Amino acid sequence: MRFLLVHPNVEVVHLTAEKHAGKMISDVFPHLRGFLDLELKPLKPKSIPKDIDVIFAALPHGTSAEVIKELYDRDIKIIDLGADFRISNKNYKKWYGQHPCPELIKKAVYGITELNREKVKKAKLVANPGCYPTSSILGLAPILKNKIADESSIIVDSKSGVTGAGRSPSLDYHYSEVNEGLKAYKVGEHRHMPEIEEALSNYSGLKVNVSFTPHLIPMDRGILSTIYVNLNKKITTKQLIDLYKKHYQYERFVRICEEKVYPSTNQVRGSNYCDIGIKVNSSNNQAVIVSVIDNLVKGASGQAVQNMNAMLGFDEDMGLETTPVFP
Repeated sequence: MRFLLVHPNVEVVHLTAEKHAGKMISDVFPHLRGFLDLELKPLKPKSIPKDIDVIFAALPHGTSAEVIKELYDRDIKIIDLGADFRISNKNYKKWYGQHPCPELIKKAVYGITELNREKVKKAKLVANPGCYPTSSILGLAPILKNKIADESSIIVDSKSGVTGAGRSPSLDYHYSEVNEGLKAYKVGEHRHMPEIEEALSNYSGLKVNVSFTPHLIPMDRGILSTIYVNLNKKITTKQLIDLYKKHYQYERFVRICEEKVYPSTNQVRGSNYCDIGIKVNSSNNQAVIVSVIDNLVKGASGQAVQNMNAMLGFDEDMGLETTPVFP
């Protein structure tokens, strides 16, 4: 909502909810008071107005696919912020269970615009990537595309703020449970791991294998991924930085740090940027890549708006021109 309400070519006309149906959006999110005072309607696909151009679906897996199945044949663009169309049906069965409409998976485009721009532009259905995968994939794409890394032994160590868990109450995310602590969770079994591997394999043409460990850190928002990659050729830190700068030279939302500079989550807070810092350890010929995003923006809503802009032929930064919020 924050981005769409300042977008010059967008009008928000229909909002749905389940738990909060019948309330005003500004009652659920008071920061929107005076900006948007629409009533939240029950989620009934047939009641969605006929003249809508784009739908953003932000629903649990399974539920999202069921709704999109009903909407797909309409003349409408769909951006799914859930997990239902991000990975192959084979992996979906393994990690989530039976898919409600597997026939639509191959019709969906994986929505990291920096990697799949031309496909996104032509897409009817875009699968908006997960937050952890976004920071990991953008951090790894150049080094894998250029075939200078060992794709079989990549380690991704990611840390996320508690907003990554959503708004549903849970003991694990109470203030006293989270504050002054740091913990790993779903070690080796997080559902974002196959998404990272599939997206990078498709992009690079390699069979990418990732060991992914997420951590919960006591802050509101932000993801920092530290990525360890063994190199298959000798290269200096400066050379690798130059390679990344060239790879992302035309990308509005990817910023590569200079040598010996490593990014912090607070320098991308509230924005659609991904900042990347790089170091090559010559002693073991290993690259360490630090990638930071705001999990709620480049890791979710901002990327969704960026995808919408590409799908509709707008400038990709339209509605997203805001600078990061600091301090």
